[in-house]
Parts: sequence; structure tokens; C-alpha cells
Amino acid sequence: MDVFNCPNCNSLFVMIKFRDVCDACYKEEEAQYDKVYAYIRKKTNRTASMMQVVMETGVEERLIIKFIRTGKLRISQFPNLGIPCGKCGANIKSGRLCGNCGDSLRTDLQAFENEEKRLTEIQGNDKKNTYYMKDEQKG
Repeated sequence: MDVFNCPNCNSLFVMIKFRDVCDACYKEEEAQYDKVYAYIRKKTNRTASMMQVVMETGVEERLIIKFIRTGKLRISQFPNLGIPCGKCGANIKSGRLCGNCGDSLRTDLQAFENEEKRLTEIQGNDKKNTYYMKDEQKG
């Protein structure tokens, strides 16, 4: 049994598999989810942006993002809702990075790996080209 402090209210609670907050905060989050879902479910609000949803429902953006990241709120039917890219903040539908930042990260990692390989080869070549001289005075 794991006991943690609730990140919202700091009260102690027993961590349950799918809950990262205490029961009271979980119930509050559920009420907030119901507000958001009721708002975006209306046909006239399906194209609302994240800022519009926040302004109209009063629910914090971080909580809406949590609903999206956990899969509780599926945004495939809501074209203007998304989560921010972890690097540049661009609006994305899933994952942590947008396509451009993901490509940039892959390029940087490949360059790092190539540099590591080059340095390893240089170190290997240095060992091949090391010569030892006999000390004439000792022997």
C-alpha cells in the first residue's frame, strides 16, 4: 500500500492504480471533466479552441490537458483542441512533441551518435599508432 500527498491539496491518500489525486480532488476533477465534456459536446462548440473551453467552463488548461493525455477526453472529434508540444508549444493531437521537434530531436541524436562513433574510432586509432621505445640506460 503506497501513501502519497495529493498534488492538489497536499492531503494524504492511498494511491490507486488510475488515480493520482485524493478522493476529494478526484471527485472535483470528475465534476470539471463533466463541465468540459458537456461544453464541447454541443454542436456549436465542437470547433472551440483550448482558450475558449477554458474561458467558457472555468476549468484550468492543465486539467484539460490531463484529460486529453490520459485518454479520458478524446480530441479526434474536436479539431481545434490539442495539447502543447513539449518543446515549442505548438498544438498537437497526441504524444509529447510535434513532428518538427521530433525530427529535430532525431537529427540531433543521430549527430551525437555519429560523433561518439568518430571519437571511438579516433581513440582506437591512437592505440594502434602508439610506439614504445626501449630505454637504453636500463638495458
